[in-house]
Amino acid sequence: MTTANALGTPSSSSHLSNPSLKSHLQFGLYSGLALLLIYGLLRLALLVYNRELIGATPVATFAEAFYNGLRFDLRVVVYALAPLLLSLLSVRAMAARGLQRLWLTGFASITLFLGLSELDFYREFHQRLNSLVFQYFQEDTQTVLSMLWNGFPVARYLLTWAVATWLLARLFKGLDRLSRPPVRPAHLASGSAVPAWYWRISAFVLCLVLAVIAARGHLRQGPPLRWGDAYTTDSMFANQLGLNGTLTLISAAQASFSSHRDNAWKASMPEQQALDRVRKLLLTPHDQLVDADTAAIRRDFSPPQDRTLPVRNVVVILMESFAGHYVGALGSPANITPNFDRLAQQGLLFDRFFSNGTHTHQGMFATMACFPNLPSFEYLMRTPEGAHQFSGLPQLLSARGYDNLYVYNGNFQWDNQSGFFSNQGMTNFIGREDFVDPVFMDPTWGVSDQDMFDRGAKELASNYGDKPFYALLQTLSNHTPYALPENLPVQRVTDQGALNEHLTAMRYADWALGRFFEKARQAPYFKDTLFVVVGDHGFGSTEQLTEMDLYRFNVPLLLIGPGVQEKFGRLSHTLGTQIDIVPTIMGRLGGEVRHQCWGRDLLNLPAGDRGIGVIKPSGGDQTVAIVTPERILIQPKGFEPRLYAYQLGAQASAERLSGDIDPQLQQDLDAFLQTATQSLLDNSAGVRDGN
Repeated sequence: MTTANALGTPSSSSHLSNPSLKSHLQFGLYSGLALLLIYGLLRLALLVYNRELIGATPVATFAEAFYNGLRFDLRVVVYALAPLLLSLLSVRAMAARGLQRLWLTGFASITLFLGLSELDFYREFHQRLNSLVFQYFQEDTQTVLSMLWNGFPVARYLLTWAVATWLLARLFKGLDRLSRPPVRPAHLASGSAVPAWYWRISAFVLCLVLAVIAARGHLRQGPPLRWGDAYTTDSMFANQLGLNGTLTLISAAQASFSSHRDNAWKASMPEQQALDRVRKLLLTPHDQLVDADTAAIRRDFSPPQDRTLPVRNVVVILMESFAGHYVGALGSPANITPNFDRLAQQGLLFDRFFSNGTHTHQGMFATMACFPNLPSFEYLMRTPEGAHQFSGLPQLLSARGYDNLYVYNGNFQWDNQSGFFSNQGMTNFIGREDFVDPVFMDPTWGVSDQDMFDRGAKELASNYGDKPFYALLQTLSNHTPYALPENLPVQRVTDQGALNEHLTAMRYADWALGRFFEKARQAPYFKDTLFVVVGDHGFGSTEQLTEMDLYRFNVPLLLIGPGVQEKFGRLSHTLGTQIDIVPTIMGRLGGEVRHQCWGRDLLNLPAGDRGIGVIKPSGGDQTVAIVTPERILIQPKGFEPRLYAYQLGAQASAERLSGDIDPQLQQDLDAFLQTATQSLLDNSAGVRDGN
């Protein structure tokens, strides 16, 4: 019997059970290259599937994105090949080629499934896989599954995935055979099939060094490859393509399931300095600070009498996915919102208004509780901190003896709406289960917007009496899967490509809104009611406006009520966000009020103050931004900030500004986040501490 060669190559058919070191390394190399090819093809599929976002972006930009993506893909490949690397330490483990193939097939299958899921996830959110995945499945599973099944080609994806998994198993089996040396005739076979230990250890050390370099993504000093390293182009789509969805989902899982407080925005300046900046930013001459030692911005607000309105009731209408980019009154030529456009002629329209987040959850608590969307607290209503009582509209108007009403198409258990708003002081809820014989029942969410608005109009008219009231009416039809009545009262949108279905739902929601106002005008309460119409968030377009994707934040804010246009005009260029809505409402009702809203009365700002806002996307992304009427400073956590000049409307555009970042804006942003986060954690963000 002869010995093995230097690399441990066997010289008999025993290699079938004891593959050589050379064979083992070849199998790992071939498998790694195959995975890189698969991930490259998935990136190409994502590009093609969302090709409407390419616009005028040159090919060279996407080539750079694919290079960046290759670096992230290498890290995933390192994870996939880790068991093969460790098996170098054991001859028995090296021989378990069947288990290695099973592992690689399973790993590749899972990452392929994530890649297929990202095709529509990115089309919907313009983000790679993130914590939204976990947030959705923390809700009612049946509703989530219904939304997916009715809104996306789930069966097609599952069939594709099943076939692809079978092909992957065949692929790795073929690579196994390719990596093995030819079987030598039995009469020529000799030697041992066991690789020498020192060759295995040497190979392990070399492969480990290569794996560390590949996982780090570069050879220079400093931190390993981070998501911000994919942001090397001026195209947001290309930058997102440069990421790897498996890695972004892993990062989201680490943030979602680790200590909540540890993920909060960390202090970057002395506490008193941050507090002073926030007070200077938010307090106006009509505010008198109170409880300064225990509360950040608790104040008594006394609006000037000549800036109030003769109103006693308040109706807030939160429109699902009502993107300003497709609103005619804000410059869109697509004729999606003719009813809102007519209403805008009768009230005061804010054309530089933004949601605080990109999910209904943030829109609800920002609008009604006037508390900002903070990093690590994007789903505030479902966290222990959501049990705090904020100085929002329910708190402030309940203290004045107002009746209340919340009408919604769906189930109030979703997003913990019933628990959160009950704790804030709302008592009357009408949801999905309270509708009898609706015009249309969405199999996923609930009744149609027509049903919701009809019920809302009926309830408001019948409950009008001696006591003033406030109401929240929230729409839902303009949400995936966009299930609409068969006999639509509006014409379907057919000229907007992938957005046809979405914009048809938006046009239907606009029709239902117009129908509601027709009924409301006939009711006695209309003449002394302030109506506030606002989008909960926007949605993506065929292009992205800065890396914050401002089309997802820009929504209309419209105030309709007696005396609105006479006192304030028809159009306001003041910038605001949803946390400004409650102070603006209280400013129209008049009378002194104590609150701790993180916004301001947009109609009582100091001379020369054109407004400012802090916004943040949902999904656990730690990127935040501070917005002025012409500029936006974007701050990804751990990376250098970026400053853009932008404009909205029909000629929307954005241009990154070179040179130094405005230090005042950056400090205002840091101070706002730091102080608001601390107030939330200290439970001192309400009218009273711990309350």
